[in-house]
Amino acid sequence: MSRLFSIGRFAAMVQKEFVQMRRDRVTFAMMVGIPLLQLVLFSFAINLDPKHLPTAVVLADHGPAGRALVAAMQNSGYFDVRATLSTEEEAQQVLTRGEVQFVVNVPPLFTHDVWRGARPAILVETDGTDPGSAGNAVGNLQRIVDSSLQRNLTGPLAPLQPRAGPVELRIHTLYNPEAITQYSIVPGLMGVVLTMTLVLITGLAITRERETGTMENLLSMPTRPLEVLIGKIVPYVLVGYVQVALILIAARYGFDVPMLGSAWLLVVLSAVFIAANLAVGITFSTVAENQRQAMQMGMFFFLPSILLSGFMFPFRGMPGWAQAVGEVFPLTHYLRVVRGIMLKGNGFADVAGHVWPIALFTAVALVIGVGRYRRTLD
Repeated sequence: MSRLFSIGRFAAMVQKEFVQMRRDRVTFAMMVGIPLLQLVLFSFAINLDPKHLPTAVVLADHGPAGRALVAAMQNSGYFDVRATLSTEEEAQQVLTRGEVQFVVNVPPLFTHDVWRGARPAILVETDGTDPGSAGNAVGNLQRIVDSSLQRNLTGPLAPLQPRAGPVELRIHTLYNPEAITQYSIVPGLMGVVLTMTLVLITGLAITRERETGTMENLLSMPTRPLEVLIGKIVPYVLVGYVQVALILIAARYGFDVPMLGSAWLLVVLSAVFIAANLAVGITFSTVAENQRQAMQMGMFFFLPSILLSGFMFPFRGMPGWAQAVGEVFPLTHYLRVVRGIMLKGNGFADVAGHVWPIALFTAVALVIGVGRYRRTLD
């Protein structure tokens, strides 16, 4: 009678698992790659105190007080003054397109009013579509403004240093003035849900054919690789639109998220993003040897997408290399499209700069998928 536990049998099982692990290189790479990816992203890329936020200044006063104010904001580390504009209309355009996070309006006769002790008002407009991006910068702004003028209020001007500060600061948060979290999260969930579900579902398309034994029938059909891949993608477009409809209905009637722009424009542009995720999934299915590997690849794509897109953490708080990587993912651009249309009322001209990167990503993914599919025919 054999013993209840045999060291020899146990060692054989351990050896067998190591052999299996060595053969399944994709799984082993995921086991090592995902922890390393999380370590790098959370340690270096994620920053809850964004600095160098893009800022535009409407400087109607070029006196010493106005110049000192702009210089102090630039030197604070929180604000990156990228443009000095002449009109409020230009400022509204760059703020609507998401090119800047802040617009600072310095009024005429600003220096004159400071010297008189009249406490002139500075209007600061912020983009509230991502409430977490601007919190610390706005919290430090009054201190930055006061310190920029204190060094000039000396000698005869020393009495102009009241406790309240020589300047009145007025903060106007646009697009989401009450900083309601749902206004930012719920539109973003549309992109997150589409990315997670569509990449994983279509990632199983070719591998399922291979594992069920129907791949030979598919290969024997007189179809081109591009026809097969697009044919597998198109049915899931409807699935994507069902998800879009459900989230839009929930956003409107469940969370009272406004729809200031055109819902039809959002629906049309969502097709590009849906196609991008389906193209990624179908490409993974041509690379993976089985369904498990396809799902692992999908998760490996989904993790950096959600972390580097600006959905969970402020995009502008990430270092430059992380922002460059994040710009590659379709989710990053789609979040700006959705939030821009729903919260800002953007039209196509305002979001076109985020649509073409998604379309380019889709084309590249399809080219790779077609190339990989052809190799599977050998």
